[in-house]
Amino acid sequence: MQFFFTQIEGFGLAFMALISDPITYPYIIISVFLGIVFGALPGLTATLAVTILTGFFGNKIPLDYALIALLGAYVGAIYGGSYPAILLNIPGTAASAATAMDGYPLAKQGRGAEALGLTTTASFIGTLIGTAALLVFVWLLLMLSQSIASPEKALLALFGILLSGTLMSEDLVVKGWIAGLVGLAMAMVGLDPLLSEPRYTFGWSYLLSGFQVVPVLMGAFAIPQIIDGLRQTQVSQAIALTGRILPNLRTMRRHMPTIARSGIIGTGVGALPGVGEDVAGWVSYGVGKSVSPDGANFGKGSVEGLLCSETANNACIVAR
Repeated sequence: MQFFFTQIEGFGLAFMALISDPITYPYIIISVFLGIVFGALPGLTATLAVTILTGFFGNKIPLDYALIALLGAYVGAIYGGSYPAILLNIPGTAASAATAMDGYPLAKQGRGAEALGLTTTASFIGTLIGTAALLVFVWLLLMLSQSIASPEKALLALFGILLSGTLMSEDLVVKGWIAGLVGLAMAMVGLDPLLSEPRYTFGWSYLLSGFQVVPVLMGAFAIPQIIDGLRQTQVSQAIALTGRILPNLRTMRRHMPTIARSGIIGTGVGALPGVGEDVAGWVSYGVGKSVSPDGANFGKGSVEGLLCSETANNACIVAR
């Protein structure tokens, strides 16, 4: 109990120091904006945003301000990846891959502005859920992260493959499992992380680094979208951001259980070593599709599916 009150006191002191120092606000605003720009450009990751800003700040500003700016850039990049995912069906970051499943269909229905508003709200609430969970259950998250070893990671990978079957329709479950196994085979290409032995490189040095998640996702989402556009004989109209951006309070109240569940899932996944926001988004999306009465509409423009992904991947940031 003493540990819990110590965490509360430390969080309170840090929060008061943050809001009472006016110098922190420009750093937060600028870093979050730069992070959103990085996330909105497909191929630029949140890690790259932090890396570039680290070299930019260097020893030019105090350490506490630099940490605040880097955290703001990372959070902004994860959120910014939802913009191209919704408007172009091309995830800006790996964490937004599940967002494109329902975000782009919503945009094609003329609800792009609504989708962006829901994404912003879900990202904000997800971050709050992750922060509250970290504050209250930090001791449990530490125990969970320390108890995860190789067998548990193998079971988690098996769970991900099985989950990929549920993301398909009921008559295409086997197809989803095959896709999961193909992804597992692609993940094994490169140097072994323990023995540094090349695996499935076939003597080609370019495969030593393996397949990176973001280029693979860009190919999986962008290339079919480009080919589909080339097949059309008529010029397609650009997606118009019409309607209200601020989400309807009635809609948010109706989906609050979904948001709470997704935030808890994202926090739990973030506590596991070796996984990140992309895994949290897909796990939450798969669970939401399985338990939701509206699961058949997932992938066709479901607001619930959009909230599942965005809430979980932002809650995962804090728990990591």
